[in-house]
Amino acid sequence: MSARIKNNNKHTIITYATFLISVVALILAVLAYTHVSQKIIYSNQTKIIYINSTNSSASLKTLNLTHFNVTSQLIKPQQEFLPAYPIISENQSFGNRLTNINKPLNTTELSIINNAPNAYFEIAGNMLINGSIVNTVSAKPNKVPPFIVNGKPSVIYLGSITCIFCGENRWAMALALSRFGNFSNLFEGYSALQDSDVPTIYWSPSHYNTSTVDLGSYYTSNYINFIAIEDTSPITGGFVVQPILTMQQEINASGNLAYIDAFKFIEQINNFQGTPYTIWGTDQIGGADAIDFGNTPPTSSANLPLVNMSHRQVLQQLATFNDQFSQTEYAAADLYVAMICSALNNTAPVCSLSAIQKIETTNNY
Repeated sequence: MSARIKNNNKHTIITYATFLISVVALILAVLAYTHVSQKIIYSNQTKIIYINSTNSSASLKTLNLTHFNVTSQLIKPQQEFLPAYPIISENQSFGNRLTNINKPLNTTELSIINNAPNAYFEIAGNMLINGSIVNTVSAKPNKVPPFIVNGKPSVIYLGSITCIFCGENRWAMALALSRFGNFSNLFEGYSALQDSDVPTIYWSPSHYNTSTVDLGSYYTSNYINFIAIEDTSPITGGFVVQPILTMQQEINASGNLAYIDAFKFIEQINNFQGTPYTIWGTDQIGGADAIDFGNTPPTSSANLPLVNMSHRQVLQQLATFNDQFSQTEYAAADLYVAMICSALNNTAPVCSLSAIQKIETTNNY
Protein backbone atom coordinates (compact mmCIF):
# COMPACT_ATOMS: atom_id res chain seq x y z
CA MET A 1 0.00 0.00 0.00
CA SER A 2 2.74 2.45 0.99
CA ALA A 3 4.76 1.53 -2.15
CA ARG A 4 1.71 2.39 -4.30
CA ILE A 5 1.35 5.78 -2.56
CA LYS A 6 5.05 6.52 -3.11
CA ASN A 7 4.73 5.65 -6.80
CA ASN A 8 1.65 7.88 -7.10
CA ASN A 9 3.51 10.75 -5.41
CA LYS A 10 6.44 10.24 -7.73
CA HIS A 11 4.13 10.27 -10.74
CA THR A 12 2.48 13.47 -9.45
CA ILE A 13 5.86 15.19 -9.02
CA ILE A 14 6.95 14.20 -12.53
CA THR A 15 3.64 15.41 -14.00
CA TYR A 16 3.90 18.70 -12.11
CA ALA A 17 7.51 19.19 -13.24
CA THR A 18 6.54 18.50 -16.84
CA PHE A 19 3.73 21.06 -16.53
CA LEU A 20 6.14 23.69 -15.16
CA ILE A 21 8.61 23.07 -17.97
CA SER A 22 5.80 23.46 -20.53
CA VAL A 23 4.66 26.73 -18.95
CA VAL A 24 8.21 28.13 -18.91
CA ALA A 25 8.69 27.11 -22.56
CA LEU A 26 5.42 28.80 -23.51
CA ILE A 27 6.42 32.02 -21.73
CA LEU A 28 9.80 32.03 -23.47
CA ALA A 29 8.13 31.45 -26.81
CA VAL A 30 5.78 34.36 -26.26
CA LEU A 31 8.65 36.62 -25.22
CA ALA A 32 10.65 35.57 -28.27
CA TYR A 33 7.69 36.26 -30.53
CA THR A 34 7.44 39.85 -29.31
CA HIS A 35 10.89 40.49 -30.79
CA VAL A 36 9.99 39.07 -34.21
CA SER A 37 9.03 41.36 -37.08
CA GLN A 38 5.30 41.76 -37.57
CA LYS A 39 5.12 41.69 -41.30
CA ILE A 40 2.21 42.47 -43.59
CA ILE A 41 0.56 45.84 -43.10
CA TYR A 42 -0.67 46.46 -46.64
CA SER A 43 -0.68 44.49 -49.85
CA ASN A 44 -1.15 45.72 -53.40
CA GLN A 45 -1.07 43.29 -56.32
CA THR A 46 2.26 41.43 -56.07
CA LYS A 47 3.78 43.85 -53.58
CA ILE A 48 3.93 43.40 -49.82
CA ILE A 49 5.15 46.13 -47.49
CA TYR A 50 6.73 45.16 -44.19
CA ILE A 51 7.20 47.03 -40.95
CA ASN A 52 9.58 45.81 -38.28
CA SER A 53 8.39 46.05 -34.68
CA THR A 54 11.50 44.71 -32.99
CA ASN A 55 11.83 46.05 -29.46
CA SER A 56 13.85 49.24 -29.94
CA SER A 57 15.62 49.12 -26.58
CA ALA A 58 17.16 45.74 -27.42
CA SER A 59 18.05 46.48 -31.04
CA LEU A 60 21.56 47.90 -30.64
CA LYS A 61 22.65 45.10 -28.34
CA THR A 62 21.08 42.45 -30.56
CA LEU A 63 22.37 43.80 -33.87
CA ASN A 64 25.93 44.52 -32.62
CA LEU A 65 26.54 46.87 -35.54
CA THR A 66 29.74 48.49 -36.69
CA HIS A 67 29.91 52.26 -36.22
CA PHE A 68 30.76 53.79 -39.60
CA ASN A 69 32.62 57.10 -39.75
CA VAL A 70 33.36 57.81 -43.40
CA THR A 71 35.18 60.59 -45.23
CA SER A 72 33.85 60.68 -48.76
CA GLN A 73 32.25 62.83 -51.42
CA LEU A 74 28.55 62.11 -51.88
CA ILE A 75 27.28 61.24 -55.34
CA LYS A 76 25.76 64.06 -57.31
CA PRO A 77 24.33 62.76 -60.61
CA GLN A 78 26.54 63.87 -63.47
CA GLN A 79 23.69 64.44 -65.92
CA GLU A 80 20.46 66.25 -65.23
CA PHE A 81 18.99 64.59 -68.31
CA LEU A 82 19.60 61.10 -69.66
CA PRO A 83 19.49 61.01 -73.50
CA ALA A 84 18.31 57.39 -73.56
CA TYR A 85 15.54 58.12 -71.01
CA PRO A 86 13.85 61.25 -72.38
CA ILE A 87 11.04 63.31 -70.91
CA ILE A 88 7.80 62.04 -72.44
CA SER A 89 5.83 65.05 -73.68
CA GLU A 90 2.76 63.08 -74.81
CA ASN A 91 -0.27 63.72 -72.58
CA GLN A 92 -1.11 60.12 -71.69
CA SER A 93 -4.21 58.92 -69.86
CA PHE A 94 -4.35 58.11 -66.14
CA GLY A 95 -3.64 54.44 -65.48
CA ASN A 96 -1.20 54.23 -68.38
CA ARG A 97 0.73 57.44 -67.90
CA LEU A 98 4.37 58.44 -68.06
CA THR A 99 3.73 62.05 -69.04
CA ASN A 100 6.69 64.30 -68.08
CA ILE A 101 8.66 61.47 -66.48
CA ASN A 102 12.18 62.77 -65.64
CA LYS A 103 11.07 66.39 -66.08
CA PRO A 104 12.66 68.62 -63.41
CA LEU A 105 10.35 70.57 -61.14
CA ASN A 106 10.32 74.25 -62.02
CA THR A 107 11.38 76.92 -59.53
CA THR A 108 7.84 77.45 -58.20
CA GLU A 109 7.20 73.73 -57.78
CA LEU A 110 10.57 73.15 -56.11
CA SER A 111 9.85 76.01 -53.70
CA ILE A 112 6.72 74.20 -52.46
CA ILE A 113 9.04 71.50 -51.09
CA ASN A 114 12.04 73.61 -50.06
CA ASN A 115 10.07 76.46 -48.52
CA ALA A 116 7.14 74.62 -46.95
CA PRO A 117 5.98 76.66 -43.93
CA ASN A 118 6.96 75.36 -40.50
CA ALA A 119 3.37 76.13 -39.49
CA TYR A 120 2.17 73.23 -41.67
CA PHE A 121 4.49 70.82 -39.86
CA GLU A 122 3.31 72.16 -36.51
CA ILE A 123 -0.40 71.84 -37.33
CA ALA A 124 -0.03 68.37 -38.87
CA GLY A 125 2.07 67.21 -35.93
CA ASN A 126 -0.59 68.32 -33.46
CA MET A 127 -3.28 66.62 -35.56
CA LEU A 128 -1.23 63.42 -35.43
CA ILE A 129 -0.89 63.70 -31.67
CA ASN A 130 -4.60 64.34 -31.08
CA GLY A 131 -5.69 61.59 -33.49
CA SER A 132 -7.42 63.72 -36.13
CA ILE A 133 -5.38 62.36 -39.07
CA VAL A 134 -7.66 59.86 -40.82
CA ASN A 135 -5.02 58.10 -42.93
CA THR A 136 -2.53 55.77 -41.24
CA VAL A 137 0.68 57.41 -39.98
CA SER A 138 2.92 55.19 -37.88
CA ALA A 139 6.55 54.14 -37.50
CA LYS A 140 8.18 51.69 -35.11
CA PRO A 141 11.91 52.04 -35.67
CA ASN A 142 14.86 49.86 -34.83
CA LYS A 143 17.62 51.75 -33.04
CA VAL A 144 20.93 51.71 -34.94
CA PRO A 145 24.22 53.61 -34.62
CA PRO A 146 24.43 56.80 -36.71
CA PHE A 147 26.08 56.42 -40.11
CA ILE A 148 28.53 59.32 -40.10
CA VAL A 149 29.86 60.86 -43.31
CA ASN A 150 32.14 63.90 -43.18
CA GLY A 151 31.18 64.46 -39.55
CA LYS A 152 27.40 64.46 -40.10
CA PRO A 153 24.72 61.77 -39.45
CA SER A 154 22.92 60.41 -42.48
CA VAL A 155 19.54 59.62 -43.92
CA ILE A 156 19.89 56.45 -46.00
CA TYR A 157 17.19 55.48 -48.50
CA LEU A 158 16.83 52.24 -50.44
CA GLY A 159 13.82 52.26 -52.75
CA SER A 160 12.53 51.28 -56.16
CA ILE A 161 11.01 53.43 -58.89
CA THR A 162 8.49 50.66 -59.57
CA CYS A 163 7.25 50.62 -55.95
CA ILE A 164 3.92 52.30 -55.19
CA PHE A 165 4.75 52.86 -51.52
CA CYS A 166 8.12 54.38 -52.42
CA GLY A 167 6.22 56.71 -54.73
CA GLU A 168 3.83 57.87 -52.03
CA ASN A 169 6.55 58.02 -49.36
CA ARG A 170 8.96 60.24 -51.32
CA TRP A 171 6.63 63.24 -50.89
CA ALA A 172 6.88 62.98 -47.09
CA MET A 173 10.61 62.26 -47.29
CA ALA A 174 11.25 65.36 -49.39
CA LEU A 175 9.24 67.53 -46.99
CA ALA A 176 11.17 66.16 -44.01
CA LEU A 177 14.57 66.59 -45.67
CA SER A 178 13.67 70.19 -46.61
CA ARG A 179 13.70 71.11 -42.90
CA PHE A 180 17.45 70.44 -42.74
CA GLY A 181 18.62 71.50 -46.22
CA ASN A 182 17.27 71.97 -49.73
CA PHE A 183 16.98 70.37 -53.16
CA SER A 184 18.39 72.15 -56.20
CA ASN A 185 16.60 69.56 -58.39
CA LEU A 186 13.77 67.06 -58.11
CA PHE A 187 12.17 65.20 -61.00
CA GLU A 188 8.67 64.06 -61.90
CA GLY A 189 8.22 60.31 -61.70
CA TYR A 190 5.77 57.44 -61.27
CA SER A 191 5.52 54.02 -59.75
CA ALA A 192 5.24 51.17 -62.27
CA LEU A 193 2.29 51.19 -64.65
CA GLN A 194 1.26 47.81 -63.25
CA ASP A 195 1.64 49.11 -59.69
CA SER A 196 -0.88 51.95 -60.04
CA ASP A 197 1.41 54.60 -61.64
CA VAL A 198 1.08 57.05 -58.73
CA PRO A 199 2.69 60.44 -59.37
CA THR A 200 5.87 60.90 -57.35
CA ILE A 201 9.24 62.60 -57.38
CA TYR A 202 12.61 61.10 -58.23
CA TRP A 203 15.82 62.19 -56.51
CA SER A 204 17.65 62.10 -59.85
CA PRO A 205 16.70 61.37 -63.48
CA SER A 206 15.78 57.70 -63.69
CA HIS A 207 16.91 54.90 -65.98
CA TYR A 208 13.25 53.97 -66.26
CA ASN A 209 13.64 51.29 -68.99
CA THR A 210 16.64 49.48 -67.48
CA SER A 211 17.37 47.29 -64.48
CA THR A 212 20.13 49.14 -62.67
CA VAL A 213 20.65 51.33 -59.59
CA ASP A 214 20.37 55.12 -59.62
CA LEU A 215 22.60 56.75 -57.00
CA GLY A 216 22.68 60.26 -55.60
CA SER A 217 20.57 63.40 -55.43
CA TYR A 218 20.75 67.18 -55.67
CA TYR A 219 20.37 67.70 -51.94
CA THR A 220 22.62 69.74 -49.67
CA SER A 221 22.49 70.27 -45.90
CA ASN A 222 24.66 71.64 -43.12
CA TYR A 223 23.16 69.11 -40.70
CA ILE A 224 22.80 65.72 -42.42
CA ASN A 225 23.74 63.65 -45.46
CA PHE A 226 21.16 62.14 -47.79
CA ILE A 227 22.31 58.86 -49.35
CA ALA A 228 19.78 57.86 -52.01
CA ILE A 229 19.81 54.39 -53.58
CA GLU A 230 17.04 53.77 -56.11
CA ASP A 231 16.61 50.37 -57.75
CA THR A 232 15.24 50.61 -61.28
CA SER A 233 13.44 48.24 -63.61
CA PRO A 234 11.31 48.89 -66.72
CA ILE A 235 8.52 51.08 -65.41
CA THR A 236 6.02 49.68 -67.91
CA GLY A 237 5.96 46.44 -65.92
CA GLY A 238 5.08 45.77 -62.30
CA PHE A 239 6.91 46.09 -59.01
CA VAL A 240 10.40 44.55 -59.14
CA VAL A 241 13.45 44.76 -56.86
CA GLN A 242 16.79 43.35 -57.99
CA PRO A 243 18.59 40.84 -55.73
CA ILE A 244 20.65 42.39 -52.95
CA LEU A 245 23.85 40.91 -54.40
CA THR A 246 23.17 42.54 -57.77
CA MET A 247 22.56 45.93 -56.15
CA GLN A 248 25.74 45.55 -54.11
CA GLN A 249 27.82 44.85 -57.22
CA GLU A 250 26.41 47.92 -58.99
CA ILE A 251 27.04 50.14 -55.96
CA ASN A 252 30.59 48.80 -55.56
CA ALA A 253 31.19 49.67 -59.22
CA SER A 254 30.50 53.33 -58.40
CA GLY A 255 33.68 53.45 -56.31
CA ASN A 256 32.01 55.83 -53.85
CA LEU A 257 32.96 54.92 -50.28
CA ALA A 258 29.91 56.54 -48.65
CA TYR A 259 27.50 54.51 -50.79
CA ILE A 260 29.52 51.30 -50.60
CA ASP A 261 29.65 51.48 -46.80
CA ALA A 262 26.01 52.58 -46.53
CA PHE A 263 24.99 49.41 -48.35
CA LYS A 264 27.29 47.36 -46.09
CA PHE A 265 25.48 48.98 -43.16
CA ILE A 266 22.09 47.90 -44.54
CA GLU A 267 23.43 44.37 -44.98
CA GLN A 268 24.74 44.32 -41.40
CA ILE A 269 21.35 45.33 -40.02
CA ASN A 270 20.07 42.32 -41.96
CA ASN A 271 16.34 43.05 -41.88
CA PHE A 272 15.66 44.26 -45.42
CA GLN A 273 12.31 42.83 -46.45
CA GLY A 274 10.99 45.30 -48.98
CA THR A 275 11.04 48.88 -50.20
CA PRO A 276 11.05 51.64 -49.13
CA TYR A 277 13.75 51.03 -46.54
CA THR A 278 15.11 54.06 -44.70
CA ILE A 279 17.47 55.06 -41.90
CA TRP A 280 16.93 58.44 -40.24
CA GLY A 281 19.93 59.18 -38.07
CA THR A 282 19.64 56.46 -35.42
CA ASP A 283 16.23 55.09 -36.43
CA GLN A 284 15.74 52.44 -39.10
CA ILE A 285 12.28 52.06 -40.66
CA GLY A 286 11.08 49.13 -42.76
CA GLY A 287 8.30 50.34 -45.09
CA ALA A 288 6.57 53.67 -45.55
CA ASP A 289 5.53 55.56 -42.43
CA ALA A 290 2.10 56.45 -43.86
CA ILE A 291 -0.56 55.03 -46.15
CA ASP A 292 -1.59 58.17 -47.99
CA PHE A 293 -3.11 57.80 -51.45
CA GLY A 294 -5.79 60.48 -51.14
CA ASN A 295 -8.25 62.04 -48.74
CA THR A 296 -9.70 58.71 -47.61
CA PRO A 297 -7.93 55.50 -46.54
CA PRO A 298 -7.65 53.09 -49.50
CA THR A 299 -9.80 49.99 -49.45
CA SER A 300 -8.15 48.33 -52.44
CA SER A 301 -5.59 48.98 -55.16
CA ALA A 302 -8.47 50.17 -57.36
CA ASN A 303 -9.37 52.94 -54.90
CA LEU A 304 -6.34 55.23 -54.96
CA PRO A 305 -7.36 58.83 -55.74
CA LEU A 306 -3.69 59.80 -56.06
CA VAL A 307 -3.53 57.76 -59.28
CA ASN A 308 -5.87 60.26 -60.95
CA MET A 309 -3.83 63.33 -59.99
CA SER A 310 -1.09 65.12 -61.88
CA HIS A 311 2.14 66.25 -60.25
CA ARG A 312 0.90 69.82 -60.39
CA GLN A 313 -2.26 68.84 -58.49
CA VAL A 314 -0.27 66.98 -55.84
CA LEU A 315 2.04 69.94 -55.34
CA GLN A 316 -0.92 72.31 -55.19
CA GLN A 317 -2.44 70.23 -52.40
CA LEU A 318 0.83 70.32 -50.48
CA ALA A 319 0.98 74.09 -50.99
CA THR A 320 -2.57 74.80 -49.79
CA PHE A 321 -2.59 72.29 -46.92
CA ASN A 322 -6.36 72.06 -46.62
CA ASP A 323 -7.15 68.36 -47.02
CA GLN A 324 -6.37 64.99 -45.44
CA PHE A 325 -3.88 64.03 -48.16
CA SER A 326 -1.60 67.01 -47.58
CA GLN A 327 -2.05 66.96 -43.81
CA THR A 328 -1.07 63.27 -43.77
CA GLU A 329 2.04 63.91 -45.84
CA TYR A 330 3.17 66.62 -43.42
CA ALA A 331 2.36 64.39 -40.43
CA ALA A 332 4.38 61.57 -42.00
CA ALA A 333 7.22 64.04 -42.56
CA ASP A 334 6.97 65.07 -38.89
CA LEU A 335 7.87 61.54 -37.77
CA TYR A 336 11.00 61.62 -39.92
CA VAL A 337 11.87 65.14 -38.71
CA ALA A 338 11.58 64.02 -35.08
CA MET A 339 13.94 61.10 -35.74
CA ILE A 340 16.55 63.37 -37.30
CA CYS A 341 16.16 65.89 -34.48
CA SER A 342 16.88 63.12 -31.99
CA ALA A 343 20.08 62.20 -33.86
CA LEU A 344 21.10 65.89 -33.94
CA ASN A 345 20.35 66.48 -30.25
CA ASN A 346 17.70 68.96 -31.42
CA THR A 347 20.22 71.46 -32.77
CA ALA A 348 18.36 72.30 -36.01
CA PRO A 349 15.80 75.16 -35.88
CA VAL A 350 12.85 72.91 -36.83
CA CYS A 351 13.50 70.84 -33.69
CA SER A 352 12.15 73.70 -31.58
CA LEU A 353 8.61 73.18 -32.89
CA SER A 354 6.45 71.99 -30.00
CA ALA A 355 4.79 69.28 -32.11
CA ILE A 356 8.17 67.85 -33.10
CA GLN A 357 9.27 67.79 -29.46
CA LYS A 358 6.05 66.03 -28.44
CA ILE A 359 6.40 63.44 -31.21
CA GLU A 360 10.03 62.84 -30.29
CA THR A 361 9.14 62.34 -26.63
CA THR A 362 5.97 60.31 -27.20
CA ASN A 363 7.65 57.90 -29.62
CA ASN A 364 10.89 57.68 -27.61
CA TYR A 365 13.01 58.72 -30.56
